[in-house]
Amino acid sequence: MGVDWQLFESGPAGAEHTLLLLAGGMCSARSYLELTQQPSLSGLRLVAATMPGHAGAPSPDAYSHDAYGRMTADLVEAMGAEVVVGFSMGANVALEMAEKKLFVGPTVLLGISLSLPDESAVLVNVIRLSKVLGSLPLALMKRTAGSMVKGIPVPPERQAELAADFRRTSTRDMRLGLREYLRWLESGEDHAAVLCRSGVPTWVVHAEKGDGGLTASERRTLEACSTVKIVTIPGSVFFLPNEVPDQIASVITDAVAAVNT
Repeated sequence: MGVDWQLFESGPAGAEHTLLLLAGGMCSARSYLELTQQPSLSGLRLVAATMPGHAGAPSPDAYSHDAYGRMTADLVEAMGAEVVVGFSMGANVALEMAEKKLFVGPTVLLGISLSLPDESAVLVNVIRLSKVLGSLPLALMKRTAGSMVKGIPVPPERQAELAADFRRTSTRDMRLGLREYLRWLESGEDHAAVLCRSGVPTWVVHAEKGDGGLTASERRTLEACSTVKIVTIPGSVFFLPNEVPDQIASVITDAVAAVNT
């Protein structure tokens, strides 16, 4: 595969269906632990992957969406995955594969930003500041990001594991990856329209508050698209796979049901 993937696998090895779960930025494959423990997914082979350059995983050769999409498509093939689930950055990589038709099976996008207005202004400003101040703004963001896990309803030791993932991400990888991400956000491409044209069966999942969202135009495009379903999680949620794993499992079950349809 050419990439030293850091994987976390659960479920029966001989399961009928294999799913690839792509972790979010600064998160490890084990960030999907709460999701993999859901009874409704117990019969599935779940392979979670840390994105290269995140949570201590080896750095990639390139940080563009195209590069991540192609290296991840190789992993999909190697694992024999029939469904791809991505959270945050992992969702952007899954979107890249769908848009380029590198993977055309059921795809679940959790907490994805399709354009600059979707993304947190704080994150965007930190990325822009890093162009002037170097790694300092990113180092400060990494230091404070761990506190975000305190709202996740898991034991303190589990919160500590999740926070440790943030600290293991190097500021160099953050700087290079986030600059590419900002370039992608600022491209002006209508990703909602591109996704619809791809024909890939897709579930786009956001909470009512807390994890970004969609512009009115993007929502209209996706709601009118026969191959896309928008799912809204009630309340304020950021770490979707950890905070509401039962609701995410329900979405995934629908995606698995669409494998052979």
